[in-house]
Amino acid sequence: MRRRLARALALLLTFVAAGTVIPLASAAPVAADSIVVGGFPVDVSQSPYTVALSSRDRFGGTRAGQFCGGVAVGRTTVLTAAHCMDPEVLGASPERVRDLRVIAGRTELLAEDGQEVAVRKVWVNPRYDGATNSGDFAVLSLAEPLPAASVIGMAGAGDPAYRAGTAATVYGWGDTTGSGSYAGSLHGARVRVQPDALCEKAYPGGSDGTYRAGTMLCAGEVAGGRDACQGDSGGPLVAQGRLIGLVSWGAGCGWAGSPGVYTRISDVLTTLGWPAASQG
Repeated sequence: MRRRLARALALLLTFVAAGTVIPLASAAPVAADSIVVGGFPVDVSQSPYTVALSSRDRFGGTRAGQFCGGVAVGRTTVLTAAHCMDPEVLGASPERVRDLRVIAGRTELLAEDGQEVAVRKVWVNPRYDGATNSGDFAVLSLAEPLPAASVIGMAGAGDPAYRAGTAATVYGWGDTTGSGSYAGSLHGARVRVQPDALCEKAYPGGSDGTYRAGTMLCAGEVAGGRDACQGDSGGPLVAQGRLIGLVSWGAGCGWAGSPGVYTRISDVLTTLGWPAASQG
């Protein structure tokens, strides 16, 4: 069974400058990132906090170097998945990727609007466990500020946005079908927060992963069909106007009984000692 995992961003495609698409070899299970299977086109003005992570040196120019998603939680602060910063994904440690950038305010990856801002510093959660995907988040500090309107607030522990059944939306530029059909423009998919008991049953351990309610939450539809997929890792899951999750991992894309698993933002806040609000 295919698994969207951290290291498995090796399932993202490398687009070389000549335009040839070369699938990366994946020694590890498949990584989590969907743009949105079963989704719909979105203008970035509807989710201005959604950003693309880019390195043309590493991933070529066909998709503006996009390889993961992220979310602006401060004018110079972006959250993404820790596994997006893994040297197995980048081909080098983040500090050695000279053109690591955040693309903000842009719906179409190959357009010229919005901003491309250099990443000044990368902090990866030292508690991140690549085997279980627990604590799957990293903090990117930007060299220039984004517009204040680009920033989204974060839901703290006990926020009603985390309740099972809550409607949420996941955003990204990833695979829209689960079979390598990557989007050139931003998409979103409407999902629902699922009960922890369902997630624990879906991912009890073993090859399909282990769900840990303290650091994760899952969202999707019981019947499947709507989900994040390859290329969406690190992107936002938003409910009631607040950030509640980052795309992390799962089994397949949009499979019935296998909801997408997200890094729980309340755990991010606790780990970092941040208040449940926007960061500067």
